[in-house]
Amino acid sequence: MKFYTADLCDKYPNEVRVLEPLFKSYGGAKKIMGQIVTLKLPGNNKSLAELLKTTNGEGKIVVIDVDAQYTAVVGDNMMKFALENNWAGMVVNGYVRDTKNTKEIGVGLFALGTCPCKTIEPDEGELHVSLSFAGITCKEGDYLYADRDGIILSESLLEM
Repeated sequence: MKFYTADLCDKYPNEVRVLEPLFKSYGGAKKIMGQIVTLKLPGNNKSLAELLKTTNGEGKIVVIDVDAQYTAVVGDNMMKFALENNWAGMVVNGYVRDTKNTKEIGVGLFALGTCPCKTIEPDEGELHVSLSFAGITCKEGDYLYADRDGIILSESLLEM
């Protein structure tokens, strides 16, 4: 992947939206780019598991909003599902676990932090909705770029 978020911000200052610097990398891929699929979760990851297991994620990144609840919605099992179905990565406005293992799986994973426990109560999430967090609003189909410097979004594919 030949992009750097800093260079994209310099080249397209009026076309990118920059997420607040709240997110850390917990995946094996340290740089990701792709078109986003949005998912609002109530805390339980049942809808995320279904999406990752049943959808070809080639060139896609799932952006997940759990309102920063302090429970983990992504761990090594979700990362394995993502890898098996070619997802480029996940950005979680919330927490993850099993990070010793997730860092060994070749999928990008950016989240607020870690939490060892998960939510047990099953509940359905909402796919393909606009999400607002970290100072931005992201919409289904936006393009996301993430690397060591941060995470940015644009409405169209950016060229270097």
